[in-house]
Amino acid sequence: MKYKTCVSIAENSSQKIKANLKEALKKSDYVEIRFDFLKTEQIPKTLEIIKKDLKKIVCTLRPKSEGGKFEGDEKERIAILKLIATYNPFLLDIEFNTIKKNKELARYLKSTKTKLLVSWHDFKKTPKFSELKNIMNQMTKFSYNVKIVTTAKSVDDSTRVLQLYSKNEKNNLIAFAMGNSGKVSRILCLYLGSPYTYVSLGKPVALGQFSVDEVKKIIGRKLG
Repeated sequence: MKYKTCVSIAENSSQKIKANLKEALKKSDYVEIRFDFLKTEQIPKTLEIIKKDLKKIVCTLRPKSEGGKFEGDEKERIAILKLIATYNPFLLDIEFNTIKKNKELARYLKSTKTKLLVSWHDFKKTPKFSELKNIMNQMTKFSYNVKIVTTAKSVDDSTRVLQLYSKNEKNNLIAFAMGNSGKVSRILCLYLGSPYTYVSLGKPVALGQFSVDEVKKIIGRKLG
C-alpha cells in the first residue's frame, strides 16, 4: 500500500531542528515543525534556516490552551503565524478555535493564499459522533485540509473518530485518536483516505504516536 508520513519535530533550538529535519526528510514525505517549542526570538532565524525545505513542512505554533508550549500572548502568536505564512509552507496548522474567532487573521491568510490545515483537538475524550461530524462540517468552511484528533479511552472511541471518513466527501481529512487505545487509528486512517499520518523519529511527540520506522514495518512498504 502506498502511504505518506509526517514526522513531528519538537525541539528547543534551531540547530536541533535543522539536524532532525535532514534526518526526517530521508525517511518521511513531510515534516511537522512545532515552532511552539522554540523561544519566540528563535523563530525568524529558524524559518530562514529551513526555508528551502518548507514546501514539505507543516508549520505548527500551538498555544498552551490547545495543548502546546507557546508562552507568549495571543497577539504575539498571531503575528508569528502571519510571518510563517509569508514563507508559503506546505501547510500552516491553524486551530479551528483560533480561525473562527479571528476574522482578520482568516482574511489575511486567504489574501496570502496560504495553504491551511485547520485543526481541532480534544485532549480528554472522544465526543459523540454527531458532535464530531458537526465540528468537521464547520471546519471545512475554512480549509480543504482538516485535522480532527480526539483522545481514546477505548477501541470504540477510535472507531467513532474514524467514522468521519464515511461522511467526508471532498476534503483532505486527517482524523485519528491519541492514547494507547487510539494507536491503531493512526494506521487505519491511511486506509480510509488520510493524506498522511503523524509519526516520530524515535521518541513520540504525542501519546500513542508510532515512529516512522514502526509504520514502515507495519504497512510493509519501503519509501523509494
